[in-house]
Amino acid sequence: MFEQIIRLDHQLFQAINTGLSNGFFDWLMPILRNKYTWIPLYIGIIFFAIRAYKVKGLYFVIFLAATVGIADFGSASIIKPIFKRDRPCNEVAFQSKVISRVNCGSGKSFPSTHASDHFSIAIFLVIIFRKKWKYLNAIAVFWAAIICFAQVYVGVHFPIDVTVGALFGLLIGYLMAKLFLKYVPFKA
Repeated sequence: MFEQIIRLDHQLFQAINTGLSNGFFDWLMPILRNKYTWIPLYIGIIFFAIRAYKVKGLYFVIFLAATVGIADFGSASIIKPIFKRDRPCNEVAFQSKVISRVNCGSGKSFPSTHASDHFSIAIFLVIIFRKKWKYLNAIAVFWAAIICFAQVYVGVHFPIDVTVGALFGLLIGYLMAKLFLKYVPFKA
């Protein structure tokens, strides 16, 4: 059973990494998965929260930062060392089938910390602002999902890595948003 899941994961990886290969994605996906690309968005969220909600906005920023910190630490420092799964671009038996579009890195693959971090942000925002800005739900989830897709496309994660990372981030984002709403009287 486990071998069949890994085989399916490899096939899906190849369908994305090589099957969808095109010049536009080759240019766009490395940009989308680069953490520095999103710095203006993060600054915008911080600026908006503090400007619109004052002290409660500062608490919002603190909780959001804690959400990302917990997702990042849990994924990179707790779960990855347990599973020790190599990245597709580092997996010796699979390396030759990978189109590496970015530096592979030496870190492990399962789960994707990019997926954990971005889904924790997306779900935190969705839970907090879902009633005020309903369109935000789809945009936030699409944003996190496209980053996950980019991780597979550039060759640094398998689909299962980003799926589990996304689920872990979703859980952390949800729990932290509920905790925030329980302790901070925040009206979006």
